[in-house]
Amino acid sequence: MKLGLSQFITQQLTPPAPVVQADLKGKTVIITGANNGIGYEATKHFARMKPGKLILACRSEERGVGALEKLKEETSCDTAELWLLDLAKFDSVRSFAQRFEREGGRLDILVENAGILPESKYAITDDGWEPCFQVNYLSSSLLFLLLLPRMIKTAVEHRTRPRLVIVSSDVHYWATIPDQLLAAHRPLRFYGSQDNFSIINKTQVHVCRMTPQQLISFLLSVINVFFIRALNERLQTTYLIANAVNPGYCYSHIRSTFPWYKALVDWVMEKALARTAEEGSRNLVWAAVGGKEQEDKLRGAYISMTQVVEPSDYVIDEEGQGVQDLLWDDLIKELSKIEPEVRVIVQKYLTAAMDSKEELVSPLTLSAFANI
Repeated sequence: MKLGLSQFITQQLTPPAPVVQADLKGKTVIITGANNGIGYEATKHFARMKPGKLILACRSEERGVGALEKLKEETSCDTAELWLLDLAKFDSVRSFAQRFEREGGRLDILVENAGILPESKYAITDDGWEPCFQVNYLSSSLLFLLLLPRMIKTAVEHRTRPRLVIVSSDVHYWATIPDQLLAAHRPLRFYGSQDNFSIINKTQVHVCRMTPQQLISFLLSVINVFFIRALNERLQTTYLIANAVNPGYCYSHIRSTFPWYKALVDWVMEKALARTAEEGSRNLVWAAVGGKEQEDKLRGAYISMTQVVEPSDYVIDEEGQGVQDLLWDDLIKELSKIEPEVRVIVQKYLTAAMDSKEELVSPLTLSAFANI
């Protein structure tokens, strides 16, 4: 599928569908970046569905506390909790996952909404990666993989189908991975770390006519779609549903750091085309609890306008499949260096099932799911 400018404008001007409703009684929901924007609006929708536990995963304690208090006032939800999570620090991701293992219980829905835009000048985190790349991709992938065993356990013990939702964008329709990156010995390191920034600066900008920072942000949209599709192909159990969702172009604080000339253009675009954060959040909620009548179509899907749509031609063609597999393998290598437990989890729940094509649970457990 290709997305032209006229189609994009039509989508933006199409009235959004009403928010989908579901009964979340007894279920646990985690949403990252829950203190503002579409994350907060999605959290409000979940809160009104009476979840057993609703975890707002936020970087700032001050803003998180403010969001939690506001949420309780607006929804009367008494099961919401604030858990601190800084995706720019791998240690924070580890600590969050370890805490959930101790205190979290079941895990039914994980919405990975938190994201940032690249800084105007190249910067690195304490872990040695470009911040946007670490927050929007590496840490979100690490968080999910560390929580994957808990989601599988939830599926088996509670006879349910947990969902992973990763926020992506329609920008992926216009993104392709440059050949220079794919040819690198360690592709993710090629443009996600300071050591290789000089290489990016000499090659990628010439190829894509973007600054290195813009390139990182642009490519992450398609990389996250690749991640969901690769994960779905390697998950040999049907009990976990993973998808990527496009909230659409919305009013957002994430663009508040734009320089004045970009801010002016963005202001004009917002007035003409932007949806409200609440309208955008309906897509996240639908990806997390909607489509019950077509769950098979939701696995590995790209969701936009509260429906499953075909991703870009690049993603689904033969070349894209090769890129997808290359990026997945490199991601697991990098994350395993960051956290060795990732390799164990992948071998137990993903890689080990690729050859056998068997479910990751016993026949007895399979029969328990017959009526789900």
